[in-house]
Amino acid sequence: MANTSHRSDITSHPDVTEMRARYARMLGGRDVALVDGPVFLLGLYCAVSPWILHYTSSQPSLVPHNLIVGIAIGLLALGFTAAPERMYGLSWAMCALGVWMIISAWIVGASPDAGVVINNIVIGCLALLLGLLCAGASAKGGGTRAPRTPQV
Repeated sequence: MANTSHRSDITSHPDVTEMRARYARMLGGRDVALVDGPVFLLGLYCAVSPWILHYTSSQPSLVPHNLIVGIAIGLLALGFTAAPERMYGLSWAMCALGVWMIISAWIVGASPDAGVVINNIVIGCLALLLGLLCAGASAKGGGTRAPRTPQV
């Protein structure tokens, strides 16, 4: 076994500046990594909400609407996870989807009942809030990360 009790401080390491720069690059664009999961779950719930709340027969026009918007939110979440440096610019699209969900029950639906309205308002408010979190973190971080350097 190696004796590790005599290790010195990291500041004496010859590559300390490169290690710090690499660490900063790795963490630079992921300020909202914890938001990706809730955004995906919100999109999933939005897509299946007509069947959860059983309004497929009472509001048939809102069924494909919520399905399509839910898929769009889920795809944004997957994009935020897969390519965050490119996708966080679309955080404002998430905000727009949130605002649309808030007002869509009255525009798309034909005299929706209170449950449908509350469902879409809650989905819309959460999408707007999560989109603002993503957009705020993207703006704070400068919007893009430093390009990766190839490993040698």
